[in-house]
Amino acid sequence: MAEPRSRVHVPTLLQSYTKAAEVEGKGATLDGVLRDLDARFPGLRFRIIDEQDRLRRHMRVFVRNADTRDLTTAVRDGDDVHIIGALSGG
Repeated sequence: MAEPRSRVHVPTLLQSYTKAAEVEGKGATLDGVLRDLDARFPGLRFRIIDEQDRLRRHMRVFVRNADTRDLTTAVRDGDDVHIIGALSGG
């Protein structure tokens, strides 16, 4: 059985890696999708995931329009995954 394919929406701040606002990701979990993307776009995962394998504080990820911080979140074939980088400043 083939791995699920999702549509991943990439924020502008990470498009220097993907050269596109939307890419296809393969994987049955959010972690699987991010690892697939990192294999094709080296360094991308490190910008989203920290050294403790957690989403960075300034990153938000939505799977099927639900906010998640859990890398084991299931991703089904055809799902939309939105990666959003929070803005900060003062």
